Amino acid sequence: MEQYYKLDKLRELADGDIEFVETLALTFLQEVPEDAAILQTAVANKDYKATYQTAHKMKPTIDLFELGVLNDLIEVQDWGKLEKTKQDITANLNIVLTAINNAVEEIKQDFSL
Repeated sequence: MEQYYKLDKLRELADGDIEFVETLALTFLQEVPEDAAILQTAVANKDYKATYQTAHKMKPTIDLFELGVLNDLIEVQDWGKLEKTKQDITANLNIVLTAINNAVEEIKQDFSL
């Protein structure tokens, strides 16, 4: 339980409301994989604007669930924002995507979703 993500910040925010934690876990499962797919496509297509917007949107959730890849996600975001055409962001993106996939599977198990 909670190997690929942490609920410390979320529990503090929830102030003991277990239903709130479960709702946000479900929301994570509904939104983050979809955003990750958009991000992956945007990077592959060198769509800098979509990369920036999607990574920026994902930051609060990745931080709240403490996936441990916030700095890599910020690198991907900045790649899009600053249109770093000479930089290969694939390694950072793969770190983020792997962390998301691991967290999704673990959240499904932990919350029986």
